[in-house]
Amino acid sequence: MEEIIRRVAKESQRIQEGFIRKNTSQLIDCAEYISKAFQNDRKLMLCGNGGSAADAQHIAAEFVIKFILERHPLPAMALTTDTSIITSVANDYSYEEVFSKQIQALGVEGDILLAISTSGNSRNILSAIRTAKEKGLYAVGLIGGDGGKMLTLVDLPLVVESNETPRVQETHILAGHIICELVEYILF
Repeated sequence: MEEIIRRVAKESQRIQEGFIRKNTSQLIDCAEYISKAFQNDRKLMLCGNGGSAADAQHIAAEFVIKFILERHPLPAMALTTDTSIITSVANDYSYEEVFSKQIQALGVEGDILLAISTSGNSRNILSAIRTAKEKGLYAVGLIGGDGGKMLTLVDLPLVVESNETPRVQETHILAGHIICELVEYILF
């Protein structure tokens, strides 16, 4: 078991370091886009499935409450939290539309969508990105593997080059925390 722990920690660190090396300027760009949206009274919308849904909620909470600095709340919302909306869309339309319907209702030009997917191929995430683009939202993708179909759909891809879901998710939350800290640095 000790060997498993060391192997997992070493692999996670290797993947995170590679991600940071390849995506430093994209992380800065992402933080600048989000900061500009907040300065223009726009919001950040986040979505994902499974662990990525939990990451969407986690990152939204960091913006709304605080990350490191004591400051006023920032407008971020996870589209993964309203079970009545999600289940009614899934029941009356399709699961593919659970996020896109919310973006149609709540998204305005200048908002940011942060779409999270370990594969880059989740149909409901792809639908959300398409809807966001139609409404004039800037789309950022936290993606795993080779980026999947999301790679060419989003405005700003942040790709974790791993096919191991746990390692991708660990790096996604690191990226989310870095973005939060950069936004606080820019705005406060």
